[in-house]
Amino acid sequence: MKPKTIKITYWCLIVLFSLAMLADAFGGITKQQAGIDVLNHLGYPIYIMPFMGYLKVLGVIALLQTKFRNLKEWAFAGFAFNFIGAAVSRAAMGDGAGMVAMPLVMLAVLFVTYWFWRKYDALNNI
Repeated sequence: MKPKTIKITYWCLIVLFSLAMLADAFGGITKQQAGIDVLNHLGYPIYIMPFMGYLKVLGVIALLQTKFRNLKEWAFAGFAFNFIGAAVSRAAMGDGAGMVAMPLVMLAVLFVTYWFWRKYDALNNI
């Protein structure tokens, strides 16, 4: 794959992923009713919504910065834990395959984004 293709693909993926996470963070910080309904269904306390929302904002900042590689690695890991936990929670509550698959699809997007970041990072460190 050409370096230019790697760079463009990485930045497109990271921006789209970040926008999705910021939208989710906004819903948590503002305690949107849809999020409250999901947390009640899954048995989690409502007070966790703004906390997780602010963590997602910090995670997006960590993903978009280009100076601290370890911080970015931890942000990728944090989002992965979030999606895995969401899928397990949905499965534990007996939700349908579609509801369990949604966080797993986001996890796959995260993995592809991570893969492109590793390729992009290798280009910058040559």
